[in-house]
Amino acid sequence: MDSRTLQLLEFPKVLQQLSTFAVSEAGRDACLSLLPHTSLERIQECAALNREVLSFTEHTPLRLASFPDLTGVFTFLANPLACLDEDGLVGFLAMLQVVADIKNLVAMPEQEFYPLLGNVAAKLILPPKTWSGLSRCLTPDGNIRDEASPELYSVRQEIRHIYQMCTRKVQEFIQIKELQHMLQDEYLTISSDRYVLALKSNFKGRLKGIVHHYSQTGETCYIEPLFLVELNNDLQEFRQEERAEEQKILQLLTDFIRSEEPSLRDIFDQMVHLDLLLAICHFSRHFDAQVVTVQDSGRVRLMNARHPLLVMGHEQVVPVDIELQDGQRVLVITGGNAGGKTVCLKTLGLLGLMAHAGLPIPADENSELPFWDQYVVSIGDEQSIEQSLSTFTAQIRNFSEVWPHIGARTLVILDEFGVGTDPTQGAALAQAVVDGLMERKAWVGIATHFPALKAYGLSREGVRAASVIFSPDTKRPLFRLGYDQVGASRALDVAREQGLPEEILSKAQEYLYLDSGYSEEIFDRLNQLSVAKEQELVRITAQGQALEQKYAQKMEKLEQERKRVTIEVRQAAQEIMRQWRAARCERKESLKKLAQLREAVGVHTAENIPEEKLCLTTIVPGQVLFYLPWKKNGVVRAVDIKKKRVQLELSGVSLWVGLEDIAPMAEQAQQNTNSSVIRPYSASVLPLRLDLRGLRTHEAEMELDRFLDQALLAGRTAVEIIHGLGSGAMRQAVHEHLRRSRAVQSFNLGNADEGGDGITKVVLAE
Repeated sequence: MDSRTLQLLEFPKVLQQLSTFAVSEAGRDACLSLLPHTSLERIQECAALNREVLSFTEHTPLRLASFPDLTGVFTFLANPLACLDEDGLVGFLAMLQVVADIKNLVAMPEQEFYPLLGNVAAKLILPPKTWSGLSRCLTPDGNIRDEASPELYSVRQEIRHIYQMCTRKVQEFIQIKELQHMLQDEYLTISSDRYVLALKSNFKGRLKGIVHHYSQTGETCYIEPLFLVELNNDLQEFRQEERAEEQKILQLLTDFIRSEEPSLRDIFDQMVHLDLLLAICHFSRHFDAQVVTVQDSGRVRLMNARHPLLVMGHEQVVPVDIELQDGQRVLVITGGNAGGKTVCLKTLGLLGLMAHAGLPIPADENSELPFWDQYVVSIGDEQSIEQSLSTFTAQIRNFSEVWPHIGARTLVILDEFGVGTDPTQGAALAQAVVDGLMERKAWVGIATHFPALKAYGLSREGVRAASVIFSPDTKRPLFRLGYDQVGASRALDVAREQGLPEEILSKAQEYLYLDSGYSEEIFDRLNQLSVAKEQELVRITAQGQALEQKYAQKMEKLEQERKRVTIEVRQAAQEIMRQWRAARCERKESLKKLAQLREAVGVHTAENIPEEKLCLTTIVPGQVLFYLPWKKNGVVRAVDIKKKRVQLELSGVSLWVGLEDIAPMAEQAQQNTNSSVIRPYSASVLPLRLDLRGLRTHEAEMELDRFLDQALLAGRTAVEIIHGLGSGAMRQAVHEHLRRSRAVQSFNLGNADEGGDGITKVVLAE
């Protein structure tokens, strides 16, 4: 990626802000070195990973503790004779401790919903020798523990013993009253790694010993009394042994690290990557940025986009929609000065860079962008006195250098292209450049004041014109785009705001009328219409959001009510079965109560709870269940609690099945069963039952006639009609219809274990 393009679009400033959210120096460097990816797969992978991290951190407080930058330490280890000191080793210990903490947090049971984040956590494998050795031998502040080796423990015990002996001798010494006034301090101190006493300088001849040095004022001398010399000599020997043992431990730990260096490098890289991911996560929440979709066949659609630097400046940013329709690849932005044309172009380019670098952007989540692997930007005055280049010459030279590399995956941003020369020729050149870019199928955003280019934007297929709009009353910019129109350049209004004398402006207005007639009034009228349209769109959008919110509240309330009713039905059914098992209620009465309950609330309420598991005590004859091996619904004929099995009737076939092979009937299938089961069945698949529950009387009679006719054609001799209990009106209507039917020989109500009064068994005439 060209550094000049990144600087023009101010991408490094965004990275600088991102780096403030990193906790490690290496993480901050990773933020600052971030660049747009040139691979679509890599961009989409980064977007998916960022979405997972954002989703995960919404309910899990994922925080990363600071860890040191080990890049220099790895370089130092390249020397095979190098041995790390305590500082280098404690750096690895600090990093591995952070790894252990973060790994326990990320490796959660619900990690299956975050596969990409899980892959990052899976790579955080603690190297056994290094982790065990460092945690056992080093304290968190970098000191070597006494227990690091038996020899070190022994020699440090001797050193502590010497200190105790020295302390005891000094305490005995200062007990002598005539000597107490000679001491500056009544405690031991260390000089040149030896225990000494702080003595007033004018008494140094009163105490036999070795003077090591004086204080800066010269009032205190540090003397080693003769009774401490032997102990200090022993101390030096033990100190030397201690340093030797510590060096052995440092070398051993260095060897551990060197043997597992590849694994440690991978862990360090993953920790830096995780620091970058969490920095992106904090950046997204702090600036209300969203992860947007980038795809090869996408289009430019940035809804409510804000320029990141304006958001970071805590300014009141007015969002803008930057959108191209299908088949359009060029956006021509026109309108008055100081209206935000350049900001719109920079917003498009900078948000494109951020999205392609895997960063969330300050825009709505439903925004999308096409895949770009190259950016060409021409913004601002590019003249160079050192190179003897004018504004126009520098602009053309820079554009000529990149022209051969422009293709279908290039975003070209041109701000006032063609200025600095004759306006007519500059406009013609700008139109020719846009034509050439369209032939190469490049994506283009261009801001202009050329009238010819404005007309070009309105008339050329594949090009969309837009204008920055101003308030009709105050003449102030609204920082919004009005699409499919062009706007006038408000040079005189801007000059008036900047304090140009009114007599100059009046004279300019006269020249303007002579040159352009009533074009300004036309543009003002277009601007007024655009403002009215934008206000209407804002009103409609707000109204739609309010309706969506109201709908969501209604659906939530409905879902809560459904859950409440479901719980009540389940509790009522369980109470009925409990009474039956306790022998307080006969079987027929229990079945009748269950049927009444099912009839009152609808079968699907109790049967279609996804979390509910089937139980033999809750299955009753006449219930419809789903047989998993055949993927069909069947009617329960009998329940054998002792053998834990159920008899199902499946398309004329009766078989015993276990609980593992059945499930509650699917909602769609049940609705179909309740509404109508009559189809042109063959004899082998004609159902033995007709379920009329939920139908009106005249509908039930029609379904019953069709069912009886098809049963006779199929050669059936007996069928069953389910009409339910209810008020009994449906049962009476069915019986009246059966009495009148010539196809019926006889009929009677079912037994208690077959459905009781809720079912009628029919014998067909021969």
